[in-house]
Amino acid sequence: MAPNKRPAKRAANRAANRPNSRTTPSKQPTKLGARASKSVFEQSNIKNGKLQRHTDNHANNKAVCEPVICEPMRVAKAIARAGLCSRREAERWIKAGRVRLNGKLLLTPAQTVSPGDELYVDDVLLPATLTIRLWRYHKPRGRLTTRSDPQGRPTIFDDLPSELANVITIGRLDYNTEGLLLLTNHGGLARHLELPATAVKRRYRVRAHGHITQQALDELAQGITIDGTHFAPAQATLERQVGQNCWLNITLTEGKNHEVKRLLGTLGLTVNRLIRTHYGPIELGALEAGKTAEIALSALGRLSPFEPRGKLR
Repeated sequence: MAPNKRPAKRAANRAANRPNSRTTPSKQPTKLGARASKSVFEQSNIKNGKLQRHTDNHANNKAVCEPVICEPMRVAKAIARAGLCSRREAERWIKAGRVRLNGKLLLTPAQTVSPGDELYVDDVLLPATLTIRLWRYHKPRGRLTTRSDPQGRPTIFDDLPSELANVITIGRLDYNTEGLLLLTNHGGLARHLELPATAVKRRYRVRAHGHITQQALDELAQGITIDGTHFAPAQATLERQVGQNCWLNITLTEGKNHEVKRLLGTLGLTVNRLIRTHYGPIELGALEAGKTAEIALSALGRLSPFEPRGKLR
């Protein structure tokens, strides 16, 4: 009987079709289909006074995004929503002749852009989608939570990296208050987390001058009215007494001006150090002062205003 040559022939065919690992494969241009293009988010970057474009490495399947131009809006607002600069700076770019709408040069900020329009800055098309992002920031003591100060005092934006120059702060911390401050590039998210109705728990570690007992601190759990202003119940626990100072932990659900100082002031304490350690489920952790760290929106848990498909509820 003649030997069966088919297995040998099949093996030869497989060897011929197997790529040679010693040879360098030719690079073919990658064509992004509709599905692939959704997973690549184009962000913009300013370099040498001009707009550049690069791929956002933070893009992933869990990213929440929405159209930059989601409704009719002023051109400056659209540019700011894309994270390129502030609205005021965008208006200066328009007057400088750096912005085109549907191929036509804009010379006035008084122009509305609508979904479907093509907006260019320095001949680079504005990104179609906005990837909603969230950061932790460890605010140092002696920084204002504002973009500028008439008195020339330092602000948090003096220390933030350039890519975060146009972020929005979620709430504020006083000049001498330190600790956790959340940053985002989405105004709707910031407003949602700031609303009293959202009742986000804010936890602080406090050093105060004076002596106090746990029984006295428990009075804050009933709520209190100070000079006609009502403060919601607060949970305070005594950590330890060190000489003339005591260390406390206090949890609030509001965020009124100087709330911790005013509450403890009614108990005869003078706050001399205030550190925010938690904002809802997000912790300051070991993040160094002045540093930032991006976190996933899923870290907000039930506080997230976004539906599974990424839309605001």
